[in-house]
Amino acid sequence: MKKNLLVLLSLLVIASMMLAACATPAAEEPAAEEPAAEEPAATEAAAEEPASGEKVQIRWFVGLGTGTNPEQVAIQEEVVADFNASQDKIELVLEIVPFDAARDTLSTQIASGAGPDIVGPVGWGGSNDFYGQWLDVAPYIEESGFDLSVFDPALVKFYQTEEGQVGLPFAVFPGAMYYQPAMFDEAGLAYPPQVYGEKYVFPDGTEADWNWETVTQVAKLLTVDVNGLNSTEEGFDRTQIVQVGYAPQWQSVQSIATFYGGAAKIYSGTEKGSYESTLPDSWKEGWQWYYDGMYGEQPFIATGPLAGAPEFGNGNLFNAGKAAMGLTQTWYTCCLGDFKTAGLEFQLGIQPIGANGDVAGRVDADTFRILKSTKNPSEAFEVLAYLITTGGDKLLPAYGAMPAIADKTDAFFAVKSADYPFVTEESWNVFIQGLAYPDTPSSEQYQPNSIKANARFATFLDLMNNTEGLDFDAEFAKLVEDLNVIYNE
Repeated sequence: MKKNLLVLLSLLVIASMMLAACATPAAEEPAAEEPAAEEPAATEAAAEEPASGEKVQIRWFVGLGTGTNPEQVAIQEEVVADFNASQDKIELVLEIVPFDAARDTLSTQIASGAGPDIVGPVGWGGSNDFYGQWLDVAPYIEESGFDLSVFDPALVKFYQTEEGQVGLPFAVFPGAMYYQPAMFDEAGLAYPPQVYGEKYVFPDGTEADWNWETVTQVAKLLTVDVNGLNSTEEGFDRTQIVQVGYAPQWQSVQSIATFYGGAAKIYSGTEKGSYESTLPDSWKEGWQWYYDGMYGEQPFIATGPLAGAPEFGNGNLFNAGKAAMGLTQTWYTCCLGDFKTAGLEFQLGIQPIGANGDVAGRVDADTFRILKSTKNPSEAFEVLAYLITTGGDKLLPAYGAMPAIADKTDAFFAVKSADYPFVTEESWNVFIQGLAYPDTPSSEQYQPNSIKANARFATFLDLMNNTEGLDFDAEFAKLVEDLNVIYNE
């Protein structure tokens, strides 16, 4: 055991040099090209009975997501010690692997029959590397009597896939419409609503749903050229834009489509040779809307060259004070330092209603998962339940994540309020409301040959961002055609 600890400490030193501290889902690598070979289900494996007086050992693997910087490791070790002291039947063992080596290490362990019991925190992207490997914890939720009522039901459903209930909510990053009140005030416009179901009020008193049509109208009025004209006014100079009305701040092309068109499974089929892209029409409409927002007659979104310009924050438009609105997740509060130094203020509005008439929300999320290969699923679930509840009180602040349990969010928002004292309680509450609107299935959902497929999606986004006069229909058709080939390679 001492030898193992020394090995782990050595890995931690390597990890501290290789990885920057990051508690966001964006820290994950893209999904692997093919999932690891599937292990036998836990129900088919005989549980290992410990000798009389021995504890059941449960291994907790950290490295596929956040959790590898020295400060986080220290907290995780503390949580392990707390758990081991809280009972006398299970010995929880922490295993830290540097992020860059974690996927290969876990794949090797699983292939050799020596996989850990619990993996995490890990988001959808990292989990997709091991699609088909995750235990359905539904029987153990029932067996243990775990109280699911502490979570929003939508978040529980968020972790229900073809594999079953593959996890429980833990660290969440719901979406919101960040906005700059000063820009709305200057334009004489009402702020975005802060309670789901509320209408938006235009200057003439008319009310409208906070949907993408409304966002578009407002964003055009907030897009301004060097002469102070907005994009709806005659004489507006689209080559001299100094402020845009809207930015999908650091969103993937799948996230842009999800926000606009709603969550959707994007492929069909069960094995190589049968896979087919099933991108919905609402996603195509969302991408067309996004492209027109950059290159249409009345633009309100920055093109790729404009967004990448130094004066527009090299891509961080909202932080640079160049976007009146930015739709993104809770983790973006990590990256708004210019607001404090420049004396700017932001508040938060609700996510828009999507093309299907429902709120098109998004939640980035990390959790813990149990491998099917575990020999002790009941004990592993007992540990998992501890990590996401009692242990989470210490872990979540270390990860910089919002708790999925709404009653536990006070400490999180106390930290955020200290960082941004100008943000109102009504604004922070928008994130809590957002827990009810996850994207199920996630925009980061599993897809076959995922590394290559995600790269193709990224190429499509880059093409839209940087190509004026694009034959959109032809390029969308090519995307679908290419995905059909990639999925079956």
